[in-house]
Amino acid sequence: MITETLPANQESSDLNQLCERLKEMGYRESKRIRIYGQDFEVISNPFPKDHGIAVEAQPKGTNQKRVVQLPLPILQMGTRKKLA
Repeated sequence: MITETLPANQESSDLNQLCERLKEMGYRESKRIRIYGQDFEVISNPFPKDHGIAVEAQPKGTNQKRVVQLPLPILQMGTRKKLA
């Protein structure tokens, strides 16, 4: 879990802030990403899921929708402070 030791309300706030930061980084609706060796069209904004963050996405060339868990290195980039 990303924030195992935080109280539930602080954890929720931190996850929401991380989701917002990931949107700024391009992991948001109507964007294309390459992850896990596959190209995806992102069809949702990031959301908390199973002790991490995920997006709903459609693999390139298909009509199927999937929930794709964002890997830890991406989440770690999202938690770093913006460089001023």
